[in-house]
Amino acid sequence: MFRPALISLVVVAAMGLSVSASVLAQASGKPDLKKGAEIASQVCAGCHGADGNSPTPANPKLAGQHAEYLAKQLSNFKVKPGAKEPERNNAVMAAFAGQLSDDDMRNVSAFYASQPLAPAAARDKSLVELGRNIYRGGIASKGIPACAGCHSPTGAGIPSQYPRLQGQYAEYTESQLTAFRQGTRANNASMTAISSRLSDAEIKAVSDYIAGLR
Repeated sequence: MFRPALISLVVVAAMGLSVSASVLAQASGKPDLKKGAEIASQVCAGCHGADGNSPTPANPKLAGQHAEYLAKQLSNFKVKPGAKEPERNNAVMAAFAGQLSDDDMRNVSAFYASQPLAPAAARDKSLVELGRNIYRGGIASKGIPACAGCHSPTGAGIPSQYPRLQGQYAEYTESQLTAFRQGTRANNASMTAISSRLSDAEIKAVSDYIAGLR
């Protein structure tokens, strides 16, 4: 007659061990910034800079970007078991990401997130008003929401949900919005839908405005 009680005790004990193991796993899973810096210098620096401030607009600035977002993007470049293509298709990045373990991706993402951003700047004064209007208010007639609603008024984004945009090269932002619109970047359904309704001029304007956000 004590068997049910004994089973309950075993279940409770097992739960306790599970919680303890989970806590230990989280503790041991803390990103290693030193290892992240090593990976950055050996694998990423050529395109993104040793500190994440890319020297060329063709490659994004990674400094100050949310670690969760960077890790997700690296993971998206890798082909998942059973899939024919990665969620985000880029031959160059697929080759680099393919070298990285989950821990490597977590470490290098945390390292770049810890680096101060040297922001780009808006350059075309004629685009400011249109870019600001799209970013802050969207385009109601096209069903385009304000960028600020997800990425914040300053472009700081929301960790683990929406990337930081502020100070990014206008050229890179423009290329990604265009890629979403064309379907060549397909790892975010919301951005694909939004970009599909933006014209070339609107993409250029909002991209330039984002570069000047602080």
